[in-house]
Amino acid sequence: MSGTHLLRELLQREDVRSIARRYFVSNGFDGTLTSIGVIVGAVLSGVPDGSTVIKIGLGAAVGLGTSAIWSVWEIERAETTAKIRRIERAMLIDLDDTRVQREQRGARVFHAAASGSGPLIGILVPITPFAFEGTLVTMAEAGVVGVALGIGILGVFGAYMSSISGQRWYVSALRMALAGLVVAVINLFLPG
Repeated sequence: MSGTHLLRELLQREDVRSIARRYFVSNGFDGTLTSIGVIVGAVLSGVPDGSTVIKIGLGAAVGLGTSAIWSVWEIERAETTAKIRRIERAMLIDLDDTRVQREQRGARVFHAAASGSGPLIGILVPITPFAFEGTLVTMAEAGVVGVALGIGILGVFGAYMSSISGQRWYVSALRMALAGLVVAVINLFLPG
């Protein structure tokens, strides 16, 4: 079975899509809140230029992205190995190098990729305005735009999740966006 065919089959399975969505949104939420904290903290502590904020953000993206991929890979490896072993015991057969094992491995790759892409988006998009600091925007303006982008991303996550659950999109969007606003406000009052 080719990789493209396997991916197409996996994307048709609701259980695979559901788990990937959860990892993507959960880790995207973490990444976005982290970026809002980094942005507010950097601007308030007097970081002198946008490139420094970008470097800090990239460090956070590498850390959270690696954590998201690695942890999901290991979690899903343990879960799928246990599932395969249960099937093997029930059927009294060895499933090594079978379609079942390939599908489980493919789902694990898909889940890890979804998990890792969430925090990358959640961090990289909000720090983007700092690339224009000194030419188009000041540090403070880049901070405001970055926080607004982060809050917007959270709102999109909420609206997306509401489309799955059948809830009102704007209520879910506001609920998720509120978390970004709370993080920004809390950071405003931190000492230092």
